[in-house]
Amino acid sequence: MTAGTPDLLQAIVAATARTIETRRQEEPDAALEARAMAGRVPRGDLFEAALGRAGRVNVIAECKRRSPSKGILAADYDPVAIARAYTEGGAAAISVLTEPSFFDGALAHLAAVRPATPLPLLRKDFTIDRYQLLEARANGADAILLIVAALDQATLVRLQAQAWALGLAVLVEVHDEAELERAVAAEARLIGVNNRNLRTLAVDVEASRRLSVRMPASAIGVSESGLSSVEELRALSALGYRAFLMGERFMTDANPARAIAAMVGA
Repeated sequence: MTAGTPDLLQAIVAATARTIETRRQEEPDAALEARAMAGRVPRGDLFEAALGRAGRVNVIAECKRRSPSKGILAADYDPVAIARAYTEGGAAAISVLTEPSFFDGALAHLAAVRPATPLPLLRKDFTIDRYQLLEARANGADAILLIVAALDQATLVRLQAQAWALGLAVLVEVHDEAELERAVAAEARLIGVNNRNLRTLAVDVEASRRLSVRMPASAIGVSESGLSSVEELRALSALGYRAFLMGERFMTDANPARAIAAMVGA
């Protein structure tokens, strides 16, 4: 990133911190925790199992209305209908964007998708506080995302342990060698390599190829972002990746169920 280039990740994290404090004023931690613990028990184990299945293409299909890089992906956004199409197409799991300021997401989308599919759900957001883990559990998530670049090491380790204690699986996202080392040091069980640099939005699938040789055998490797073809998934599978997080490829397809079926069938 050159001098003067806006740091998108930093801007999103700052907006997230403000959003958390606003929500905390409306529902304090104790009240949210009581609601989260009284409801559905997450199936983080199912999420991990779905991503690690051998002999098939495991796709995490994403419900996402807007992208900072591409703008509006679905003007008439219906996450429930999209999730049902993903389920029909054979997705292994579903990711629901809940970040409001940059992706037009909402926790209500996650809550609405939960009864519409039996598949495990990932709350896709910029998680920086335990409050968000409780929100994820209260709204039907089975897994959460932790972005290494957005967290110091102590916070990364602490949030992962807290998520596991709540029954949530944790997808730890990295972009380069140093971040992968931190994920390994945190003993992450699911490691996602984001081919999109969240600071600049540049996409380079070479990130997944480059980091594949450093991926520990103890973790399930997930390639994220910028993937669009069966050939790419085959090549990355050969490098050891077990799952693939894809959003824009399906959000912009007139028939997402058929698009996923083609990927999974291949």
